[in-house]
Amino acid sequence: MQRRQALALGALAPFAAARSPLAQTAADWPSQPVRLIVPFAAGGPTDIPARLVADEMSRQLPNRIVVENRTGSGIIIGTDIVAKAPKDGLTVLYSTIGHAVVRALFPRVTFDPVADFAPVALVGKVPMIMMVNKDFPARTLPEFIALIRANPGKYDYASSGNGGAVHLATELFLHMAGGLRMNHIAFRGSAPAMPDLLAGRIPMLIDVAAGAIPIIQRGDLRPLAISTRERSSLVPDVPTFIEGGVADYEAYTWHMLLVPSGTPVPVINAINAAANRALEVEAVRNRLTEMTVEVVRGSTPASAAAFLAAEIAKWEPVIAAAGIKVD
Repeated sequence: MQRRQALALGALAPFAAARSPLAQTAADWPSQPVRLIVPFAAGGPTDIPARLVADEMSRQLPNRIVVENRTGSGIIIGTDIVAKAPKDGLTVLYSTIGHAVVRALFPRVTFDPVADFAPVALVGKVPMIMMVNKDFPARTLPEFIALIRANPGKYDYASSGNGGAVHLATELFLHMAGGLRMNHIAFRGSAPAMPDLLAGRIPMLIDVAAGAIPIIQRGDLRPLAISTRERSSLVPDVPTFIEGGVADYEAYTWHMLLVPSGTPVPVINAINAAANRALEVEAVRNRLTEMTVEVVRGSTPASAAAFLAAEIAKWEPVIAAAGIKVD
C-alpha cells in the first residue's frame, strides 16, 4: 500500500509543478478586465495575431482580455493611450517595429517609447523578402547589387509607405550593400504597388513575408533574398541576404507586448507567463507560423527590453541617414 501511494504521488508531482506557474499568474493577475490596445486596424496583419494570443491568454486567466483597435496618426494614438494609462496592468499595448522608430519619425510625440513603457514579452518576428519583376535582368542578389551599383539612381523601388518596416528594410539593404542608390516610390500599402511591380514600371519591392509568399508561390514575381539569418522553412529555396553577400543583414517587423512603465513587477511577470504559455499551445504556434510570424518562445521582460533597445539603436541611424520623413 505504501509503495502504491508513493508511486501515485510521484506520478502527480509533474502535474502539480506544471500547475504552479498558472496559480502564481492567477494570483498576480489584475482582478478586473484587461484591455489589449492594438494601434492598427481590425483584421490586419497585426490585429489577427494579437487576437489569437489574447484569446489563448484569456483561457488561462481570471479575466478575459478585451482587444481594442485604437488607430490614428500611425501608432501614436493607441500607444499614447497606454503610455497615459494607470500602472496597474489593466492596459497592455500590442505593438510592432513602429514602436522602435516612432521617436525618430515623430520627434514631438507626447510619450517616450522607452521611458514610458516596460516591455513584457516578444511574441514573434516577421521576415521580409526581396522580389523583382520577372523580366528584370538581375536573377540573383549579387547580380542585382552589381546592376544597381553600375547604374546609380536609375532604378526605383517600392515601399508600403514612408517610414514603414518595408521602407526601412530597403534603406538598410541599400546602405549595407555598399551605399547603393535607388529612388523610393511610396505607396499606401504593398498591395497598391503590385500593379506597377507586375508591369515592370517599378522593378523591386522588399515586402513582409505574409504578403510576399503567395505572390512568389504563384510565380508572379522573382524572389532574390529573405531577411532572416538562416533560410526559412516557408520558402526554403530563397537564399538569405547574407548568402547573397550582404554580411549580417537582418530585418524584421515584430510583435511585442508592453505595459506602462512603473507597472508592478509581479503583474509584468504574470502577463509574461500567460503570454509564454499561450505561445506554447501548438495550435497557436501553427496559426502564427501560417501568418509568417516566427514565434519567440520563452521571452522574458529583460530579453524583450534588450531586443527593443537593439531595434531602436539599429533603425534610428537608418532613418537619420536616409532623411526619412513621415508625410
